[in-house]
Parts: sequence; C-alpha cells; structure tokens
Amino acid sequence: MIKMQAVANLVSGGSSGPQYLTGDKSSIDAFIDKFDVFLFDCDGVLWSGDHLFPRIPETIQMLRDKHKQLVFVTNNSTKSRADYKKKFDGMGIPAHEEEVFGSSYSAAVYISRIMKLQPPKNKVFVLGESGVEQELQSEHVPFCGGTDPLLRREMLPEDFKHIADGSLLDDDVAIVLTGLDYHPSYLKYALGMAYLRRGAHFLATNTDSTLPSAGSLFPGAGATSAPLITATGQQPLALGKPSQAMMEAIEGKFRFDRKKACMVGDRLNTDIQFGVEGGLGGTLCVLTGVSKKEEFLGEGKGVVPSAYVDQLGDLLG
Repeated sequence: MIKMQAVANLVSGGSSGPQYLTGDKSSIDAFIDKFDVFLFDCDGVLWSGDHLFPRIPETIQMLRDKHKQLVFVTNNSTKSRADYKKKFDGMGIPAHEEEVFGSSYSAAVYISRIMKLQPPKNKVFVLGESGVEQELQSEHVPFCGGTDPLLRREMLPEDFKHIADGSLLDDDVAIVLTGLDYHPSYLKYALGMAYLRRGAHFLATNTDSTLPSAGSLFPGAGATSAPLITATGQQPLALGKPSQAMMEAIEGKFRFDRKKACMVGDRLNTDIQFGVEGGLGGTLCVLTGVSKKEEFLGEGKGVVPSAYVDQLGDLLG
C-alpha cells in the first residue's frame, strides 16, 4: 500500500492532491492538452444503465476534434464489442467498434493468444452472459455453459450423482471463466466447482464488487465468482481493470505512449488504480459513479487520481 501511495502521489502531482477541474476552463484545456490518448470507462462515466449523462456526445466529439485517440475500456462483460457499438449508436455517442476493449474481449484474447491450449482439452465453461460467448467465438475458443437455458433449471437429486461420477461433465473443459451472470443457478456453480476440482484454470473477466446502473448500485461480476472462491478456496486470474494484463493487451493493440495517456473512470480500485499501476501520464475521476471525492481527498488516502470533475461533460467548460 505504501508503494502504491507513492506512485499515486507521483501521478496526482504529489502532496497537493488531485486537481479539481469543474468550472475552470483554462485548467481543463491545459489538462486535456497534456494527453494524446484518453481511456474511458463506460458505466458510471458515460452513462448509468440506459441513462446518458449530460453532454457526453458533445464531450467525446470535442476530444475527437482535438485529434485525441479514444479507447473505451469497460469491465462490463455482459456485452461484446458489437453490442457496445449498438449502445453507443443508440446513445448518440460517436464511437467505432474497434475502439472498444471490454473485459470479455480481454479474457478471450488471453485464452486464445497467451494460454494457447491445444484441442481437445481447450474448452471454456462460462458463467456469464452472451457478451462473453460472442468474444470467445471471435477468437475461435470453444465453450459451454453460459446462456445455455438447460443450466438455469433447479438442481435435481440425480444431478449430484452425475456430477460426482463425472457423467454430467465435459472432459474437454480446461478453463472456468466467470463474468457478470444475470441467470446464476446452483447447477452452474456445482459444475464450475467440479471442473476446478479437476484442475481447470480459474479465470474471471473482472471481479468488480458492484455494477452502477439506473443511478444505483447492483451486484457486480465479483458476486458471480464469489461462490466458487468460497467453495474451492481458489482465486481467479482477473483479466479486467485493474489487471495489468489488460493494460498490456490494450497497449499492444492501440500502440500508444503511456505517459501521454489518461485513464478516465468513476471507481478508484479499478479505473484509477488501473491507470496508476499502468504508469499512465494521468488519471481523471468522474463523480457520477461509484467513488466519492471524500475517498481520495485529504492525507493518508489510498489510490489518488490526478484530477477530478463532477461529471464528464464538465470538460466542455
């Protein structure tokens, strides 16, 4: 924590603390001019559920007009890049599919390009939604579970026997991957636990404790992996923010200078920590999501952003 604090203080400008930009046009312009690349979280920064925050399309367009490179880095695993493109379009936000880098895509890339498991034992058992499945398909990774409606049913007495003797298990499963799952079931968890006890790798798209939506907080992807962590005593390798495996993948794809990049987010322990540990030139906390300013203002705080605004639209001045 001491080391992290030292890095955070360095990034945020030392003991003076984060800079409050809202209402100060000259400071906003100077802050924006320091960076060539902006990495944006989505939920809690651009929108909350289906509610678009004020002046978001105009803010994004302003940065494009200044020739800034934009990357939308989200831990929400329920949507694929194509799904996010549709949401951006529906919200009126100018964005391209190739600018989106989600935790589902990060996990799929890690499995296909880093792990490189060979068939037949290369299948992924998914606890998550269609966004995970779509990104695994895009990387040609075989999977089971996920949105299969047969796994949403009640656990039956005979299921215990068939899981115990292995007859209900797929021998090709080598990975258990958890993401935010809107349709959890005891059967899914029982199968996931059985695969992990057989030696499957334990991965998570992300382990966010909460999901900001509709102006409130709901259980996040960490709530999906928690039962398996408790049951097996294992911790998953998380491939969303603040994992630096995700940062390396983003840098590898988009080719940018980290010192000229700024991470924009609403959550200190994912977004801001992601930027600080990644050695980015700056971090900007937006107060429309999870974290509050009291969490980083004052002495002896943990992860501290370089600057903060009340809402992203304040960057317009």
